[in-house]
Amino acid sequence: MSTDEARWIAQARDGDRLAFRRLVDAHARPLYAVCVRITRDAAIAEDAVQETLFNAWRHLRDFDGRAQFGTWLHRIAVNEALQQLRKRGRHESVETRDEDELSLLDQVAAETPGPERQAKSAALGRTIERQLEAMSALERTAFVLKHCEGASLEEISDTLSISVSACKQAVFRAVRKLRGALEPIGEVP
Repeated sequence: MSTDEARWIAQARDGDRLAFRRLVDAHARPLYAVCVRITRDAAIAEDAVQETLFNAWRHLRDFDGRAQFGTWLHRIAVNEALQQLRKRGRHESVETRDEDELSLLDQVAAETPGPERQAKSAALGRTIERQLEAMSALERTAFVLKHCEGASLEEISDTLSISVSACKQAVFRAVRKLRGALEPIGEVP
């Protein structure tokens, strides 16, 4: 934790809204990124981030410094994203996304030179996106935290309040489903 961040946390605990705003500015984008990966919906992810930040403000005195502040916020965000999915009954549903809402995979495909490579990457990205949307919320969240956010199994199990073995199983099922979707098109790593 940087000295600025530690100072902002102390000031925010004393009610300084500007200090909390600085913390929000420093952490909002990564929180949104993880929430949108979990929820697969920009509006739901925005709601999850707003609730995360509201809860962080209300419970800032509970932050004990044992973990990094960003890790603490991240855990709140993951739980809030899952809560938003439960509230909206979207555990297994698949919705179409707006055309202008590019996923990370679509952005990578757009930056890849050559029309053939772009088309192949876009198709691969759509396949991966469809498969992620078809996963259960637990599988998708565990996969995103492990393979997109780089979290350890222990961190994921703590965040999701499940055992490490249940976490391993969720990640394994997600990877197996993704492999199954990619094998027919010859893109299994």
